Amino acid sequence: MDIASRLGRRRFLKFCAVTASLLALPPGAARLLAEGLRAGRRLPVIWLSFQACTGCTESLTRSAAPSMESLLFEWLSLDYHHTLQAASGEAAEAAREATLRAHAGELLLVVDGSVPTALAGACSTIAGEDNLSLLRRCVEAAQAVLAVGTCAAFGGLPAAAPNPTGALGVGEMMERGLVPRRPLVNLPGCPPIPEVMSAALAHRVVFGGFPPLDDNGRPLAFYGETVHERCSRRGHFEAGRFAKTFDDDGARTGWCLLELGCKGPLTRNACSSVRWNGVGNPVESGHPCLGCAEPGFWDRGGFYQALAPAALPVADKKATTVERGARVYDSQCVYCHDADPAQLRALPEQVPELLRSDRIRAHRFPLEEDDLRALVDYLKEKR
Repeated sequence: MDIASRLGRRRFLKFCAVTASLLALPPGAARLLAEGLRAGRRLPVIWLSFQACTGCTESLTRSAAPSMESLLFEWLSLDYHHTLQAASGEAAEAAREATLRAHAGELLLVVDGSVPTALAGACSTIAGEDNLSLLRRCVEAAQAVLAVGTCAAFGGLPAAAPNPTGALGVGEMMERGLVPRRPLVNLPGCPPIPEVMSAALAHRVVFGGFPPLDDNGRPLAFYGETVHERCSRRGHFEAGRFAKTFDDDGARTGWCLLELGCKGPLTRNACSSVRWNGVGNPVESGHPCLGCAEPGFWDRGGFYQALAPAALPVADKKATTVERGARVYDSQCVYCHDADPAQLRALPEQVPELLRSDRIRAHRFPLEEDDLRALVDYLKEKR
């Protein structure tokens, strides 16, 4: 019985369609993904965890239904994983070594956690072998490497000043010649969004490579925009409405959290578009973005310290009402409705009454009257 039969054809095709959409693949890619996942040979994977909190694995195993981990285990051969493997002790280490020998040059190495390089590797060992030595041997046998989480990608918290363990991310270790160079993809985040991890893996299984990357080795499909660009609070930013404390009226109304230290304008991640478990993200929950997907985020000033004005995007003060309404629709409405506002079933004139009625549970934040009028004008133009 193949993966589609076990999961159910409808759920399997939905997963392929969602993954193709997340990766910004062209029309028809969902069909190619489905065919590739059905026919593809299971990709041998070794997953190493170093200086980490296990949050990346926890994130992956808590993804929305259909659970991503159940799909992953169907088209990946996860031969070694500290947290998820059934074997322990010598049996676990033997399984890893057997995979390194049997699949040298073709396996995918997944790394989470930074690697300590100080004190000749004494800061962290696994089965008596220091992390750097183990990583070097596994990279030598790997065809490609996936650095999952900000610690593996850029050093993360362990690399924060004064960095007593000499923690480094995988990419910097390749740059310094500490480990061999291999194709590398960084999936930063503390932790990364589950669908970001599973989509990158699916792309590797089906197409034999990774999606287009930015200058920091991150997939553009997920890290091509800032958190600010699609933030549900952006309309308040444009209107100059900012919460001053975490419990003032502005915070309760959903105003922009910029003055409470939000790093969304400088942070490239998919939190505002993909969302966590399909539900929300920290900013929607009332907490400013910490910038966790960026290199050195622990050392970029206080988490609750507002960004300097020079670092902020410039709001378009000359934006027309319709342009403002378009931003409201893109930041508030597209998660539940069609991206084309012309497909909205309600008439534009009905929208204010519907939103004020409290009958729409998904509408988390009340709109200011100016934003509501702008939204109506935009919907009228698109009818």
